[in-house]
Amino acid sequence: MATGPAAVPEWAVRALSEVFDPCCREKGISVVDMGLLRSVDVHDRHARVELLLTSGWCPFASRVLTDVEEAVAAQPDVDSCDVEIVWGEAWTTDRLTDSARRKLRFLPDPAAVGDRDAYLAAHTNGGQP
Repeated sequence: MATGPAAVPEWAVRALSEVFDPCCREKGISVVDMGLLRSVDVHDRHARVELLLTSGWCPFASRVLTDVEEAVAAQPDVDSCDVEIVWGEAWTTDRLTDSARRKLRFLPDPAAVGDRDAYLAAHTNGGQP
């Protein structure tokens, strides 16, 4: 089976752009933006979705799997859906979309900060987190 963006139909990207890991919902970062979606294949109206997790210890994994299954199964031409976690491939931050990367960045690019200590003092409680 093919992997990566070519393995994900556009309808699935649209449907899953509204599914959020609970940890990222408030920032508006979907499972698609996180790069968790590995592949979607439909055969005889049955969809098979492969997802990566950011961590094998994710406490919200079952919720994300259920939300993905429901979103895909609700699409035209899909009657049922199985969602599988891919354990043989590690998720990395390289999979984040540019939008997600910007939303998750807490500090500016180090090259943009001339005086690190002054920046931290101005943006934290005396330089402490």
